[in-house]
Amino acid sequence: MVRVPTYNQENTLPSIDFYDVGDTWAESTPTFEQKTANLKIMGGDADVDNFLKATRSNVQDLEAAVVELKAKALKDKFEESFIYGDATANPKQFDGLRQLIDTEGAGPQVVAAGATGATLTLSMLDELIDAVKGGKPDMLLMSRRSRRKINALVRASGSMMETDRDKWGNFVHFWDGIAIGVNDWILDTHVLSGSVETATTSGNCSTVYAVQAGEGGLCGLTAPGHLTVEPIGSLETKDATRNRIKWYVSLALFSSVKAAALIGVQD
Repeated sequence: MVRVPTYNQENTLPSIDFYDVGDTWAESTPTFEQKTANLKIMGGDADVDNFLKATRSNVQDLEAAVVELKAKALKDKFEESFIYGDATANPKQFDGLRQLIDTEGAGPQVVAAGATGATLTLSMLDELIDAVKGGKPDMLLMSRRSRRKINALVRASGSMMETDRDKWGNFVHFWDGIAIGVNDWILDTHVLSGSVETATTSGNCSTVYAVQAGEGGLCGLTAPGHLTVEPIGSLETKDATRNRIKWYVSLALFSSVKAAALIGVQD
């Protein structure tokens, strides 16, 4: 992750042509749009009752357990905001993938599975991958339902999913050499109407995202220190000690053609 509060987002790529001797050369440069990705403050306080801490079995460190659970809650909130964060609706949040790609406005990097949604096909995945320019995406991000559907489609074709281990030893599935990632917060209840997707709990559509990661594509922003646990100490109003878990974080999409979304995905 890098620290970039204001950055230039590449919107269109430059063109190249062939010329004869003496031709007049045409100028072509990429177009940029200045974007701002201010760091946002995520976190929460975790209090540990001193009596419980003093009388708790030494098998488990109560304070460590409470801090660990609070950090897990922060991780879950980040994963949800990574998709659905909306700085317009809530200025305290950062914009997630839906806003950065503009899935609700049917932006140029949005591929729609029909006007009101359609069953996922492998051809749709190929179209999504092709929407990302300048190389293949690093990841296809989706819900568990969408991943199950891809597994079923691959098996039905008589093939098997590519698998490998990541650097932590976990098994990862691949489609066309691209890692498949699951985000448990991606809803399968979106509504697609007229190629415009709305995140609701009454529909049956989902979204699959394709992204290139890094400073040229989708990049996380953070302050030095990353996620921190700050001891606040004893509280005046109750017999407890407090720890503050916090993270200064945001997202930036340096090139709009480095991410795309397939909307209207049905099972």
